[in-house]
This record gives sequence, C-alpha cells and structure tokens, in this order.
Amino acid sequence: MWLAYFDENKFDLSTGRDSFWIGGIYVSEEALPELEKRLRQIQTDIFGSSVLSAKTELHGKELFHGKGNLRRHSLPERLKVFNAVADALVELALPLQLIRIDVAKHRKRYTTPEPEYRLGLMLILERYSEFLEQQEARGLVFCDYEADEITQAVMDFSAYKQAGSTKYWFGRSLEPIHDTIYFTYSHHSRFLQAADLMVYLAARFDHQDMPPAKWHEAQAWAIWQKIKASVRIQHWP
Repeated sequence: MWLAYFDENKFDLSTGRDSFWIGGIYVSEEALPELEKRLRQIQTDIFGSSVLSAKTELHGKELFHGKGNLRRHSLPERLKVFNAVADALVELALPLQLIRIDVAKHRKRYTTPEPEYRLGLMLILERYSEFLEQQEARGLVFCDYEADEITQAVMDFSAYKQAGSTKYWFGRSLEPIHDTIYFTYSHHSRFLQAADLMVYLAARFDHQDMPPAKWHEAQAWAIWQKIKASVRIQHWP
C-alpha cells in the first residue's frame, strides 16, 4: 500500500507567476515510520514541539519569508528546515512527482480550457496510478484542504473510476487508487507539509538555471536542485 500526499501552488498572472504547480510525495508502508520520525524531529528542533497545530506548521511561503508562525526564526534556521526536509525526501528515496501547467499557453491552446486545479489533479492522479501499476500495488490519496475544490475533485475522481478512465483521448485508468480523495488541513499532516515545501521550491526556483544573486535565495535554490534530481516533472501543455 502506498499513500500519496499532494499540494498545489497557485498562479497569479498579474504578478508574473504564470505557472500552476501541483505535486507531492508517494510514501510506502515501509517508509512511513522513518519519514514521520524525521519530520517530527524537524518540527521539534524549530518549534520545541511536534504536536500538530497551526503553530507548528511548516509552510513553504512563511518558511522562506519568515512570516506567520516563523517570523521569530532566523533565516539560517529556516533554511536549515528546508534542507532537513529535502534530506528526508531524498535519503528515504521517496518517489516525487510534479505537474506544471503553463497557464497562458493552456488557456490559449484550448477553446474551453479546463480549470487548472481540476486538470492538474487529474494529471497527477494519472501519474500516481501509473506508478502503482508499475509497483503492482494499491494506494490512497491525501490533498491539502481547498474548500472551493473539494466537492468537484471528489466527484471527478468517482466519475473517472466509474467510467474506467480519466477524460480526453489519452484517458488513463485510476483502478489502483481506492475509495476517494481525502482532504485535510496542511497543519494536520506533516506529510502534506513536506509536499508543500517541495512544491513551493519548485514554483519559485525551477525556472532558474543558475543560482540567484542573493545569498538566501541561492541557498534555497541549491536545496531545490537537490530535490529536483529525484523528481519527475510533467509540463503541460
């Protein structure tokens, strides 16, 4: 049995953030205890507690900018967290998957373009299902809580299962994925937080081939490069 944890990074064309990202981590039964142990230790090291709450959440944007529950922590401390999470993902050899949608190209290419979250979720479910088939395994899916997306996402998933495949001519079977898509708040799941950090780094740095000029950005870019070496990225369209 495998568990998949997905999060997304929203786009804003008005500010130049022109890509929608969704992605996450696949966790096997065997990797669960060690991943949880390492993430709990990371929380304890920076917050003094690993109790799941909004006060101990590791969220990419706040961690990078020193906002919210991380505003009192120094930049080196926060970069250390990014690095520790990256080490956990890489050293445990967790399968990592990302979907990047170029929003402008997607909307230009299709007369009635699929909403980005809906399309991105379908694509990453297809990749997860293919992975499970290769492993001859079964899996469940957990996603970050998005109040305006939950109902449609659950309905889409159940419709794909009933139809035997996802939409369009390239539709794929989701047969190895079971029951439903489980949505929960990210501060209620360390594994979702790990997915969030990975997606945040991808959205911020994947378009940069060289390290940024600022020291802290160069450090975070290097952490992303370490993760990226283990990530499968699908670009759309």
